[in-house]
This record gives sequence, structure tokens and C-alpha cells, in this order.
Amino acid sequence: MSISRLDRSPVCRGPWRLALALLLVLPAAPLMADAPSPDHPEADRPSWLDTWAALRACKRMVASGLREVPDDRADRFLGKVEEDTAHCRGGQRALEAHRRDRPWVDWQTYWATGDAASRNANYDDGWLRSLVGDLGERVHLNPNDRGIDGALMDLEFQRIELIKFNLFDNATYREYVQGRDGAPGTTLTRWDAMRLPPDHPAYEAVGGDGEQLCQGELIRHRTLTGICNDLRNPLMGASDTRFARNVAFDETFPAAGHTALTRARHGERLDLMTPDPQRISRRLFSRAQSRPELCNEGRGLDGHAPEAHCDYRKAPFFNVLAAFWIQFMTHDWFSHLEGGENDRAGLHPAGCDLPEEQAAALGCRPGDAFQPSLVAQDEAPETFEHRGQRYQARAHRTFDNTVTAWWDASQLYGYDATSVQRVKRDPEDPAKLLLPPLSGQADDGGYLPRFGPPCASADTRGCDPIHPAWSGQAATAFPDNWTLGVAFFHNVFAREHNAFVEAFRTRAAATPDADSGLRDPAAPEAVIRYAEVTDEELFQAARLVVSAMIAKIHTIEWTTQLLYDEPLYRGMNANWKGLFHEHDLVEEALSRVLDRLRASDDDRHANAWYSVLAAGPGIFGLGSERYADAPVFTSLGGEREDLWSLANPDHVNGGTNHFGSPFNFPEEFVTVYRLHPLVPDLLELRDLADPDRIHAKVPALEGFRAGASDLLRQEGLADWALSMGRQRLGLLTLGNHGRFLQNLAMGHLGSETGRLDIAALDIIRDRERGVPRFNEYRRQYGLRQMTSFDDFIDTTLPTDHPERQHQETMAARMREIYGQHVCDADKIISHAYRDADGDYPDDCLGHPDGTLVDNVEDLDTVVGWLAEPVRPHGYAISETQFVVFILNASRRLFSDRFFTSSFRPEFYTHLGHDWVMHNGPDGMVMEDGAPNGHRQPVSPMKRVLQRTVPSLAAELDPVVNVFDPWARDRGDYYSLDWTPRPGAEADDAFVP
Repeated sequence: MSISRLDRSPVCRGPWRLALALLLVLPAAPLMADAPSPDHPEADRPSWLDTWAALRACKRMVASGLREVPDDRADRFLGKVEEDTAHCRGGQRALEAHRRDRPWVDWQTYWATGDAASRNANYDDGWLRSLVGDLGERVHLNPNDRGIDGALMDLEFQRIELIKFNLFDNATYREYVQGRDGAPGTTLTRWDAMRLPPDHPAYEAVGGDGEQLCQGELIRHRTLTGICNDLRNPLMGASDTRFARNVAFDETFPAAGHTALTRARHGERLDLMTPDPQRISRRLFSRAQSRPELCNEGRGLDGHAPEAHCDYRKAPFFNVLAAFWIQFMTHDWFSHLEGGENDRAGLHPAGCDLPEEQAAALGCRPGDAFQPSLVAQDEAPETFEHRGQRYQARAHRTFDNTVTAWWDASQLYGYDATSVQRVKRDPEDPAKLLLPPLSGQADDGGYLPRFGPPCASADTRGCDPIHPAWSGQAATAFPDNWTLGVAFFHNVFAREHNAFVEAFRTRAAATPDADSGLRDPAAPEAVIRYAEVTDEELFQAARLVVSAMIAKIHTIEWTTQLLYDEPLYRGMNANWKGLFHEHDLVEEALSRVLDRLRASDDDRHANAWYSVLAAGPGIFGLGSERYADAPVFTSLGGEREDLWSLANPDHVNGGTNHFGSPFNFPEEFVTVYRLHPLVPDLLELRDLADPDRIHAKVPALEGFRAGASDLLRQEGLADWALSMGRQRLGLLTLGNHGRFLQNLAMGHLGSETGRLDIAALDIIRDRERGVPRFNEYRRQYGLRQMTSFDDFIDTTLPTDHPERQHQETMAARMREIYGQHVCDADKIISHAYRDADGDYPDDCLGHPDGTLVDNVEDLDTVVGWLAEPVRPHGYAISETQFVVFILNASRRLFSDRFFTSSFRPEFYTHLGHDWVMHNGPDGMVMEDGAPNGHRQPVSPMKRVLQRTVPSLAAELDPVVNVFDPWARDRGDYYSLDWTPRPGAEADDAFVP
């Protein structure tokens, strides 16, 4: 099926048709308070004729009907629309971009999806609006809302397809394909593989060998190992369960050539160390230095002299706090390590298998070595047959996620019996974390204590269960890969935990007999008064609150700065509030439709449209209220009685949706979070008393392991918040990895050099874990393929543009490293994609048979997405990374009952529930003005910093998003300009 045929599929039938129609005709405008200034010199000002032509294109688009979800993964949307759709949503500019037929998704050219230059200025000026009046808002004559909502529809359709085609669980895939007891596999909600095994300590508590159901203490809070988040699948998401996959099992481990397709795609060109990973690192990743002596391989100058300088390509709209935030997050989500190491059985050479002169010229090291990945299963997978087709039951190799897969702040609180021993509770108040004060710190809410010596024997008195390399670090559950920024966030959220406990204690002292909201499942109707809440109950409630605040910050603050444009602002906020949170009737209608879809055993009904309809009421809190006339998802209380009951497992668990596949993170998700270019070699240290001056340049290298705690305590949280808040992070692009990361000391490995190139190790880990190479990776996720390395050059840029010249250099280097071959058009290389003529791709990728073509199929995935030259406005990541995010970012909310049906005071307490909803204990506080046209609450991370580091108050006052450089002027509408805000004109970062 061609792309054009996909866009003209018949209008979808079923009970959701009205709801989807509402998505077309109702704008998401309530989130936008005021139209931004239309005076951008490049804003679109279409003529009357162009305006009329765009409206006629809208009419034709609507007449063609809504696109259907295809039955074959090869016939996917690809992010490409028809001419009428592009014309309707973006006018002539979008139409011209569409006709260039480049690989990149179309929605980025729609009206209002970029900065002020992308807006339709005629509508913003008001002359068109004055002619159509309120009708423009009701039927989408507003071209800017049409562009934004069109982008949201494209993104939602991608998510629908991803849910349908990209869920591959290593333990339950056979049931997903074959179904069970007459029910389609995609509608299953319970799996035997997710039962607790007989040797599990909680085996009898959940029902033993009978029907397993979590109850009692196991459901009151987040458990240490992550069991019992889902009451009927107690093992799901727990520590030491298998990573999933987002790509077809037979496409994993392409270097092994398991299938005819992978052999045709790659020949015999690949193995673990081919092409050489250190060569890739040095030729494609290294930051070029104009003054190498001032950088000193990322080590800076003696005494942290501010004259030190390491070149790096900077993102204007993202700061260093954001770089370390994502490291803080990934420590919670996934880990392949045990006790900070991989397979200790032996070391493997890490590349640089080159002639001595060439190795020296590159600066790579043949003596580097690494520990191979720990493998859970490596025997040949079972296969099964379904409807005449043979399937693998799992990937060729599988790996364990050694931390919980839930968004549960396990890096702070623990994920197994060993890690929890590293967490220090305050002996004077066991509901709190231990944060001893430091002398001389004016703004001291305390700092995490340091680890004692590692335990070397069974006698654990006075020691900690840690790897020796962690000695001297701050004591916390997940201490591996410890950096200054990670230490900063651990201390901040330990303070946030204690702030919640203090607020709760204050309320309890004032109203000891009042209802805390907390309930015990053993006596669900019995009120637990504030005075009756135990230290342990309060500690666990605080963990729930901190976890939810972290998830909220990541979803509506970090991500909306990572993806800095209007469609993603609305889309991410919709996860929490819903797109139609100010349209009560629409929200109620969508909620009732969701009730019916969730109960359906028709896989198309239950999954394909559930995702888009959930955007109406929002994911967060789904199922946390129950009413007689809308039993699952309605959030409109009014005068009706909420029937939700802690005694009813269907209420406690009923808001989750796993879409037929148990939740865990996939290996492919790990891949797109290899974000090392974000971190500068040198951190620009400032003093809160003189914030505009950079008075020292501290090597990021010094902020590793125990050095992180040293630096944090020496300068204090406030000065490091200021420093990382004002400094820009590095662009995610080729040629921008830190020099220090290529020369990282890893003495505990015992290798010849004692160092390791972490950029090269990223390449090795993806190959070890069977991640498909870049082109097939894109096909598997429903994106257009590349046909040569020249596709990584943005030909819309002038030939003398520095960025285009950089891209041409990198394309030439990719060709040099990965090589070329004479193609054979008889070799089909993928069944995950069809071109516009309906054909599968062959080895020639559209080039003439028998010609010399680039080995673009061999390109490592990390190299490919770093090389992508075209990204939507304000995207710090590539569209390939983003499509992985579309699927997994929503699934981790959909699948977690503590973010859906168990987001209630019975678990969080009344104070905790309100704290998460209002970003703190004192109600919602609104931001001044209307940033980017929105009246919005003060952001959750800003509120957290105001509570935990109060001396930042003046510095934070003008900050809207904590992850935007604090001294930058954000402009009127998603500006990326690097200009100072009022009062920061003298900042060293803006002085030439």
C-alpha cells in the first residue's frame, strides 16, 4: 500500500467516530491564553488566494476521511501526509516542503509548530479573525491551531501504530500473537509469566500456586523490588525481569545473520568490533579543539582557572541541569549492571585494532578493554507457528533489567535487598532521609552522608554494601556512574522528601484527629487520622509523592524544553490534564468511550484508539474515580458519588492498560538515551553573590565518584544550581562528544591502559545487545529510510553554510569508515517497509542495479541519529529518538497504577495528592505573564528548588522552565535565540 493510499483510507467506523471527529473540529486552544506577537519578519503572510486554496485543501482532506491503522507493519504512516493535508495545515510553505519528498516527518512544517516565523501572521494580526469571528475557533479556520492540532494528530497516529506494531515482550510474545481462550493477544491483561515463582518471599502472600492477587501491605505503596504494581501480574516491572524489545525479534543481532533479510542487508561486513568502535569515536564523535592546550583533553587548567576553554557545540535552549537530569532518570529506569559491573569473567578488547601509526594519529588505545554484557538467555529461542507464519518466541539473547522498570525513584530508595541497605534513614525521625547539616552552609537543608568503607566480609557493622570504586560517594541506592549533577539531584530530592515529611508533621500537629486520607487495605473503610500515621507509612507516602513529582517534572517540564515547540507542550501537558480539560462535555464523552473500549475484546477497539482517546481526559489519574454511569475513566465529580473502593481490586488496578504486552523498558529505549554529547568538558562555576561572572572552569571529570560529593559540598547546592542552570549543554550531534569521556579512568577493570573510551563503548553495547542498525531501526519504528550517506546533508542550506559543510564532512567520514559495495537489486533487505510503489526495499535502495552504493545499512544506530540533519523546531533530539519516546513515554504512565487508578489519597494522603497536583503544599501558584502564550502554573521543578534551596529565590524568579538557561530571554513564541533576559546583559556567557 502506498503512502498516498494510506492517507485516503475510509472514515473509521465504531463508537469512537464522534470522539475522533471532535479532535478535528475542536481546537486545543484553551491552553493558549494570548496570541503571541505576530511581528516576526519571516512569519507567513499568505495572500487571499493562498488562504482560499488552503481552505479548499482542508475541505478535500476532510472529504477523504480519516486514515485507518494498517494491518501490515510495512504499510505504516511514516509521518508523511498527502499534499492536501500538508497544504491545509501549513499553507504554501508546508506544500513546498512536502514536494521535496525528504525522509523527515511532515508535521514540522505546519503552521505554528516552530517559532514566531512559523505562524500565520494574517490570523495573528486579526484581520482574518475579524472576518470569521468565533466561527474560526469552532471549525478550525484558525490556521495556527489547525497546524498545531494537525501535528498532534500525526503524532498520535504514530503512537497508535507503535502500540500495534512495536510491542515484543521476551516472556509473553507467543500469547500476544496467538491469543488465549478465544481472546486476542493484544487484549490480554494477565500472564502466567508475570506470576511470582515459588521461591519468591511473597509467593504465598499473593496466592501461591492458585490465582495470584496482590493485597494487603503489598499494595499500599511502591514495593522495594517493584512487585505488585499490577495486582494480577505481581512480577511485572520488578527488578531482574527481562528487558523487552520494540523491534521484531528476528531483526535483532543483525551481525549474526540469523535471517535471509539480515544477510542480504549486511552481507558479512559486520561483527562486534567491525567497523572499529574507537575509530568511529575518534573520527565521528570527538570535539575538535581550536585551543587544545586550554582544554587539555577535558582536564582544563591548574587551579580551575577560568581561562581554560574546551570547544563544544551548544544548544541555546537547554542547560547543563537538563543533561544531568536525564542521567538521574535513567538510573531509575534501567540498568544492565550487577553491583556496578558487567560480566566479571574476563575482559574483551575495546577496539583500536589498527596499525600503530594510524592508532596514534587517531588517539585511540589498543590496550583498552571492557567487561562483556551480562546475558540472561543465549540459547536458541523457541519458535511457534500462527496462521501459516513462523515466529520467534523471544530475541536471540535476552538481558535483565536489574532495577525496577517503574518510575518509582528507585535510585533514591532502593530496588533490592542490597541497595536498600545503602539508603540512610534519619535515626531521630525514621520517616526522613538522613541529611546531616554542613557547617558554614547558609542555605543548608543538609547533604546526603557519605558511604563508609565497603563491606569485605559477613560482618557489616560500620561498612556499606558497595563496590570499592564508590567509596567516599554520597550514600544512595544506585551509586553507579556517579557524577556531580546526579549527586545534585539526589540531594535536592532527598530534601524534597524531608520537606513533605515536615509539612505532614506540621499538619498532623495542627489537626491530629483529621482524616489523613491514608487507608489500610486490611480495613479499607477505617479512617486513619493524622496522629495515627506511622513513621513507615509516612516514609512510603513521601516516596510516592517524590516519585510522582519527578515523573511530572520530566513529563511537563524537562520534556517540553527538550522538545521546545507548541505541539509538544500541549501533548505532554495532555498526559497530565488531558487535551480537553476545559471542555467538560467532550471530556465526559471521551471518558465513556474509553470505558467501552477497555472492556472490548476486539483488539482494534481496545488498543488502536484507546491511546488517542485517552488524550482527552489525560493519562494521569485515569481510573482514579468511579461513577455509576461511567465506571472507569470519568473525572467529572460534580454532585455524583465517587464509588471507587480500596476493597475492590478492579478499582485499585483498573486504570492501567498494558496493550496486551507486560510493561518493561525495551533495549531500543536504552539506545536512544546514550546522550553523552550533552555534557561539557568544563563546568562553568558561578557564585550566587555575583551570578554573571564565571570564576572557575571545573573539569566534569573531577565530578565523578567521590569527587562529586567533594565539589558539591565545597561550593554548595545553590552555587551549583546557578552554575548548571545558566550554562548551555552540548548539542546532540556528530563531532560533539566530550574529550574526557574518551579518556575516562576505569582502573577497577584492570585493563592495560586503565582507561576506556565511553563513546566507543556506547557503540559496543548496542551491538552486544542486538540493536538493529540505523536504517532498519527506523523502518521498524515506522520512519522513512535513508538511501546514502548524502541523506545526512541538509541540501536546503546554502552550500557555504557552516552547518552544511560540517554535515558534508561527516558524511564523507561515514563513507570512509563504513565503506561501499556493489549493490544487487535482487536482494530484498526488509519486510518492515514499502516504498510509494508498494515494493519492499532492495540492496540498491533505489540506485541502479550493479552500482557502487554506500553501506548505509551498516550504520550504527547512535551514529545515525546523531547525524540526522533535520529536526522539528526546538528538538534537542532527533526524530528517530523521538519516535521511540512516543511509545515508551506514554506506556510507563499507562501501565503504572500509582499514576492512574491508585493516584488517590488512600495511598498518597490528602496532603500528598494535593502536593503532586499543585506542585507543593500551598496550592497552585501561577507564573507571571503568559510564557509562549500560556497562563501556566509555576513549574514543578522551580517549586522544588524554591523549597529545597531557598537562597535561589531571586535567581529563580524570572525563570519559567528550570531546564532553559536561566539568563536567556525566551522571547514571545518558542524562540531559540541566544540573547540575555533583562538584568543578565552582563553575563559572561553573552559577552563576546
